Amino acid sequence: MEGTQRTVAEGRGPVRYGPPAPEPGLPVLPELTAVLAEAARRAAPEPPGGAEPLREAACRHWARRGLATAPENVAAGPGAPALLLALLGAHGGDVMLPRPCPAWWTPQVRLLGRRAYHVPTPAECGGVPDPYALLETVRRVRAEGGDPRVLLLSVADDPTATVPPPELLREACEAAADAGLFVVSDETWRDTVHRPHDTLVLSPAEMLPDRAAVLVDLSGALLPAGWPAAVLRFPGTPRGTWLRARTLDVLTATGALVAGPVAAAAAHALDEPDAVAGRAYAVAALHGAVAGAVHRELLAVGAFARPPRAGRHLYADLGPLRAGLARHGVGDAMELEDWLGGRLGAPTPGGQRFADEPVALRVRLSTGPFLGATPERRMAALTAGDPLRLPHVRGSLEHLGSVLAGLS
Repeated sequence: MEGTQRTVAEGRGPVRYGPPAPEPGLPVLPELTAVLAEAARRAAPEPPGGAEPLREAACRHWARRGLATAPENVAAGPGAPALLLALLGAHGGDVMLPRPCPAWWTPQVRLLGRRAYHVPTPAECGGVPDPYALLETVRRVRAEGGDPRVLLLSVADDPTATVPPPELLREACEAAADAGLFVVSDETWRDTVHRPHDTLVLSPAEMLPDRAAVLVDLSGALLPAGWPAAVLRFPGTPRGTWLRARTLDVLTATGALVAGPVAAAAAHALDEPDAVAGRAYAVAALHGAVAGAVHRELLAVGAFARPPRAGRHLYADLGPLRAGLARHGVGDAMELEDWLGGRLGAPTPGGQRFADEPVALRVRLSTGPFLGATPERRMAALTAGDPLRLPHVRGSLEHLGSVLAGLS
């Protein structure tokens, strides 16, 4: 399993040595491989923003989630970073983000020469800013000459693996509207909710239909990360039409186009045939079971983590174990990243990579490494009635517990 990408010589700062996104660690679904292979004769890329079949599939995908969408209000690109960069470049202004936030968000803002302002999240969840803190931060930033115009949030969060309660999401959206901010909702992990029948996921586009865009990277639930594709939904307003046109300009200028064969696989996946939907549901349930077990190991030694609700990871606060970590020379998140990653043999990116306070002893633990080191073991975990009873999964969890217990 590849760890956090970094070399000693080049240090911690460069973006290309940041943490990898959590991946399912499972072989590609054969049905998707067949679609990609059939489309491999396509030599031309998609046009900027995606051809109509891909955009229509995205519309059907959102319609099943209660968001009626027209193809002319959709743009596709080769992954969420390319689309977000184009959107922020088209929109203009500084950006408000929750703290912590996905590792790749802040570099996108700074690459454009904009300022990123991080706002604390409420105690209940990550992904959205505390609404009162958001209003106060916007007021202060504008008083100091800043120009905040965009709020970037997520409804199923990386790194915290939480889903904001509907009332908190609504309050954050109302605060954004009061502050005159355009909302960009990253919903990449929406379809990785561990217990979909027990977790209500809403979109800001339902609450602010004229002031919210929705971004979905298909590597979250539907496609492997090596087949980059993402879709972006704009408001169906004159302002939304203008913003989409400018976003397409940026995609064209940067050559950020979806490969033709990948577009075919993406359209197929967005339509969620039984095999695709079934695999996504099974993978989410598997990672939810492992995340729950990791959460119990953390609580058993006095560490803290919000209960994981979505995704393939969870966000652990080892602050209560500070004295034990100090015996190993660990005093901040950067040192914790190195020490814990070395003990576990898997990526444990520290909170500093997610715009969190470096002095806080927080890390993101991915569930993928607990599934096994080979495709066969990972598939065995996926098909097992109780993956936690498999010897290799149980052994990995016991090893984590042993490492943590040694810090008490």
